[in-house]
Amino acid sequence: MTPPIPPARTPLILMVAPNGARRTKADHPALPMTPAELARTAAECRDAGASLLHLHVRDSRGRHILDADAYRDALAAVRDAVGESMILQITTEAVGLYDRHAQMAVTRSVRPEAVSLAVRELIPDVAAEPEAGAFLEELHRAGTLVQYITYGPDEVLRLVDLSRRGVVPEPAPSVLFVLGRYGGGADGRPSDLCPFLTAWTDGGGDWAVCAFGAEEAACAGAAIAMGGHARVGFENNLRLPDGTPAAGNADLVSVVAGAARAIGRPPADADTARRILAHHSR
Repeated sequence: MTPPIPPARTPLILMVAPNGARRTKADHPALPMTPAELARTAAECRDAGASLLHLHVRDSRGRHILDADAYRDALAAVRDAVGESMILQITTEAVGLYDRHAQMAVTRSVRPEAVSLAVRELIPDVAAEPEAGAFLEELHRAGTLVQYITYGPDEVLRLVDLSRRGVVPEPAPSVLFVLGRYGGGADGRPSDLCPFLTAWTDGGGDWAVCAFGAEEAACAGAAIAMGGHARVGFENNLRLPDGTPAAGNADLVSVVAGAARAIGRPPADADTARRILAHHSR
């Protein structure tokens, strides 16, 4: 039997979040908002080393929406551009506009390959657990790749508990640690990773990091060196490590992909990323 790959040598799943829910072209002219722009960005980021696209869609005025038709249009455009060479993950981020029922409804309607779900939004309290658990079991049975979003160590501990009790069906769920906050004044730093990892000691699944602000690449590098995965992109940061504006999302991907290769964890292609994520979701 081939021995397992040590976590620190597992190929890197490099994700890109190219637009987010809040920024517009006023923040950066290359921020993709339309299906065609998302498709071009996806191809550029794939070529730079990304294997997963974290996708937000907008309405005709550029506002964040959870809309099944808008998702289907964007997903179709991106698939035409990249085929199966990227995992396409939709977001269910509420942004203060949507409740958990709308999040579940759009996911059920779109039936995406992958979806991100914030623990505190989908399962805000004990009363929400039965309905959320049934929904998550549907996704698990369908083979949907679920990534759970956490904004602090307390939410990580809650995710571990939900998994132990079967509300979250994956025995080793996939989690994203969010370092820092949107809006300035709370940029993520590599040291912010430590309490998340302490809370995740018994989590068992793959973990990834995204970070707001100027130290995005440094946070990604710390995660990569410690066996985690990383997400970068204009959703969280618009600048290169030297402080200059990035020309596009692919520039941010390239920086982290280069660091990963230097560390000895080259970016995985999409098929390898799918195998890693599917293994941890069993």
